[in-house]
Amino acid sequence: MAYFLQLLLNGIHNAALYALLAYGYVLIHGLTHRTDLSLGAIFAFSGQTFILVTAFAWSVLWMTLPAALAFGLLMAVIYVGAGGYAIARFVYAPLDAGSRNTVLVATLGLSIFLMELSRIAANTRDYWLPPILAAPVKVLGSGIDISLTQLQLANIAVALVVLASGEAVMLRTSAGRIWRAVSDEPAATAMCGIDPASVRTKAILSGYGVCALAGFLAALYYGNVSFNTGMIFGLKILFITAAGGFSRPLHAACGAAIVGMVESLWGGYFSVLWRDAAVFSLLVFVLATRTTVQDTERI
Repeated sequence: MAYFLQLLLNGIHNAALYALLAYGYVLIHGLTHRTDLSLGAIFAFSGQTFILVTAFAWSVLWMTLPAALAFGLLMAVIYVGAGGYAIARFVYAPLDAGSRNTVLVATLGLSIFLMELSRIAANTRDYWLPPILAAPVKVLGSGIDISLTQLQLANIAVALVVLASGEAVMLRTSAGRIWRAVSDEPAATAMCGIDPASVRTKAILSGYGVCALAGFLAALYYGNVSFNTGMIFGLKILFITAAGGFSRPLHAACGAAIVGMVESLWGGYFSVLWRDAAVFSLLVFVLATRTTVQDTERI
């Protein structure tokens, strides 16, 4: 029982990262209604940029570790912010009126570009951060040997704050009402004086910011983010949100959290080599079942 509870607690951290990714994805897809395969690459690119700049600041600029970490975070924010604006301006805007598949192909190419850029920048080497806030905290009391590290607890708290803040904005502010209005009827909102292109750009920057935050938290915890991580994470989030729906970011985040928990439990009881195959099979089953139910209701 203790082993199961430990896996469950570890799964909460995994679920927090997936929830952030799914929330960021739906912030963008809910407005553009286009399949975007670059979110996983942004996740990995953020983590890799943070690690590479931190390693450079530590070994070349001779900064202290806290200063190097802060410098790495700052540069990751600048790179992702500039990249997100460029994507909104030069990818989404020109392709907005075209076929939906054009954005899919463009973001797939962008994902490959970002992965290769990170690989070349790192000279095909893996850089690792030292363990940070790795002291265990017994979350169920001192008498029960079940714990999470300080960093895991901090990451979970950050994810919960971001998701709760995002949902408060979506439900209680004019920004959330404008997002829902543009998502439903962009032409009608334009007639009311709202610029859908501006709203789309802000949503893309917000979505990329949330996914970049997930990449930063993952880099802090795991100490490394590999070059090919972006593609697999992007596909998982695409399947998760397709199964859960694109209309509510929080619903997608909850579905992604469940998948994160399932991954943690699978890794504890079965072979890790088959984990991704099992997760994709589950998502395909859920998506097929959901589509069948919707078709039956229409009939």
